[in-house]
Amino acid sequence: MSVVYWILILNLWILKATSLQAGSRTVLREISSNNGGGGGSDPKDYAVELNITNFDEVLKDTPATYAIVEFFAHWCPACRNYKPHYEKVARLFNGPEAVHPGIILMTRVDCALKINTKLCDKFSVGHYPMLFWAPPTKFVSAGWEPNQAKSEIRLIDDGRTAERLLNWINKQIGSSYGLDDEKFENEHPPSNISDPGQIARAIYDVEEATTTAFDIILVHKMIKSETRASLIKYLQLLVAHHPSRRCRKGSAEVLVNFDDLCPPDMWSSDRHEVATNNVKGVPSNFQICGKEVPRGYWMFCRGSKNYTRGFSCGLWVLMHSLSVRIEDGESQFAFTAICDFIHNFFICEECRQHFYEMCSRVTSPFSKARDFALWLWSAHNEVNERLMKEEASLETGDPKFPKIIWPPKQLCPSCYHSRGSKDQGSNQIEWDQDEVFKFLISYYGNTLVSLYKEKGFLAEDRTKATLDDLVASTNAVVVPLGAALAIALASCAFGALACYWRSQQKNRKYYHQLHSLKNI
Repeated sequence: MSVVYWILILNLWILKATSLQAGSRTVLREISSNNGGGGGSDPKDYAVELNITNFDEVLKDTPATYAIVEFFAHWCPACRNYKPHYEKVARLFNGPEAVHPGIILMTRVDCALKINTKLCDKFSVGHYPMLFWAPPTKFVSAGWEPNQAKSEIRLIDDGRTAERLLNWINKQIGSSYGLDDEKFENEHPPSNISDPGQIARAIYDVEEATTTAFDIILVHKMIKSETRASLIKYLQLLVAHHPSRRCRKGSAEVLVNFDDLCPPDMWSSDRHEVATNNVKGVPSNFQICGKEVPRGYWMFCRGSKNYTRGFSCGLWVLMHSLSVRIEDGESQFAFTAICDFIHNFFICEECRQHFYEMCSRVTSPFSKARDFALWLWSAHNEVNERLMKEEASLETGDPKFPKIIWPPKQLCPSCYHSRGSKDQGSNQIEWDQDEVFKFLISYYGNTLVSLYKEKGFLAEDRTKATLDDLVASTNAVVVPLGAALAIALASCAFGALACYWRSQQKNRKYYHQLHSLKNI
């Protein structure tokens, strides 16, 4: 057995030990997390509380197009009186029940707390409350001065009531929001068919779909002896190729600690009873894409009605993004990983069976990434054709986003050899598959992650990103020098492991060897 293999085994064990010690950064949320005493904010508060420790991170991370930061002091009577006005507006934009999600992030900073003194000084806070407006990333590592020229951070000078603040916002972005607006039912979001750049906002939906999928797995107790191997294989695929850095990080942590987080008897009656009594032993869902996800709303995948698009759209985008990131030698592994994941963990029975039937029709192993990406594209169009007919007869589709053959000519005219009619199925269109593959790579590859590249969330090398993330996952816990070296060594080993999985395609063999070594 190779020296490289044993080095990887040793360092995976070290990484597992150090990650479990970092108790402040748990991979699984617990049912008891919302039942602890003290410290919880009022559920009626919609504005996000910021301080010096999370200010840059939250504003850099938000999918919102704009942000408002209110600087206040908790002892200030005027601030206390203004809070209900600010919260009326924040209700429209913040949180899972937001009426208009993903547009404006409304936040607050308490300058009366000593921890925030330097932050408030950077923004020249001279009275309370003071409100600032800018694209979120413009606040990051920035400040504001009264006579500063060409600053993209603007002081809101007319927002002393909820009505006036919302009017000021409407003037800035050309909107007509009202304080009485309710949930977005029947609202008509702009169509995304002709604008290829809109897929960039789907990076947030990919994270949302990844987290939602694992929430479903836990809620429905779907991790069983016969499904564990397929889940591990899928996690390996996510570690190496998920388009979101934070999801690669979370997947790596889950994979390394899989046996402790998901023991074979995790849903046995005895274990469940003991875990319930101890509370902490019962996981509610994987924190697989970070503590901020799920956000509770969709961006690119948002439908015009509450029950349309959403999760299924996000899952398709994720699968397409995986298909254009793999290497040739990984194509068959990616195919089986995705097919088995849908077969074992997608809870819509008819959709699950239909997808797996398409998988079963494939008789020869994939040897090229191009072939797998085009197969998934063709399968998606087959699903759309089936749903087009059903939704037309039952009138259950989204009127703003009807199912179509993908990609439409507006997005990729070069993908079509023949024009065909509007209602022609994919099989009746003469496709230029070379052009289709180029489109898929551009659309689900580079364009999908373009927002994260702009925000600096992506390292130049995906392996380096995984290394950095695993080091960061210790959450700045103070450890002895020896432990710190172990963390660094383990992180490097995991980066090597990701490359090893991707280049050698020995995932199944590796999994069995690792678990036999641990006497499972």
